[in-house]
Amino acid sequence: MSSTANGPAIEAAGLRKAFGDHVVLDGIDLQVPQGTIFSLLGPNGAGKTTTVHILSTLIGSDGGRVRVGGHDPATEPDGVRAAIGVTGQFSAVDGLLTGEENLLLMADLHHLGRRTGKQRAAGLLEQFDLVEAARKTAATYSGGMKRRLDLAMSLIGEPRIIFLDEPTTGLDPRSRRTMWQIIRDLVNRGVTIFLTTQYLDEADELANRIAVLDNGKIVAEGTPAELKGQIPGGHIALRFTDAHELAKAVRELGGQRDDEALTLQIPGDGGVKALRVLLDRLDAASIEVEELSVHTPDLDDVFLALTGTSKVPTS
Repeated sequence: MSSTANGPAIEAAGLRKAFGDHVVLDGIDLQVPQGTIFSLLGPNGAGKTTTVHILSTLIGSDGGRVRVGGHDPATEPDGVRAAIGVTGQFSAVDGLLTGEENLLLMADLHHLGRRTGKQRAAGLLEQFDLVEAARKTAATYSGGMKRRLDLAMSLIGEPRIIFLDEPTTGLDPRSRRTMWQIIRDLVNRGVTIFLTTQYLDEADELANRIAVLDNGKIVAEGTPAELKGQIPGGHIALRFTDAHELAKAVRELGGQRDDEALTLQIPGDGGVKALRVLLDRLDAASIEVEELSVHTPDLDDVFLALTGTSKVPTS
């Protein structure tokens, strides 16, 4: 089966995998549109790495239907490999080679030919801001430079789909944001990104859609906003200048008060309509508010609620 212009980049239906008696994937369904960022989250042992290994042809599944770039990884592995790039958690960069040599090595592995390989390497060195370091050995690169080179190496064959396994682990905040922009630029050019990450804020920042995998099953899927909207705990916080105004607000609105901090929490999603109604009620009651802030659940809250785990572990 070949890919279609508007078909999904990655799709799986009823995907199953067990190691002995241990069921790792228990019939999961995935669909990743072309030119989007899809993030798979889950606690250690949930099956994230197994999923990526199946989709990238490293291991076979025990059941279900899978297509990556329009190809079946089991029967058309070469077609899948021609369509994908993989950047793992641990860098594939050879520290004894220069940045340019690392890229030329990958070009040789892709049988690009000497002239084409040099052109691709030069273009990627410029794209990833590595021109000045091109002739230096990769062992001298910073962590952020190594991750950029690693990603550049996965792009030498111009893949349509890229699997990124924790691409910013260990990077400083500036380097993380640089990688985020590179990922966005790739998607703007039509590349599809399948992302696993230990940083929930990274998934929130980048992903168009997120699936949460737990005990071998997809327990939730949606946009970051949709997932956060499923979790209770959103509220509007009001702070007052004195206890009298706080007391008036409690009589008018109810909510959870904090007399010491002179604050009042009103349950709500913080949407425009809810805020407008709240402000109208405060104005009608002549209640003076010093400060208003909106608090919504974040992906940490989602993850805790769905898996019982406060953060995604590093493995």
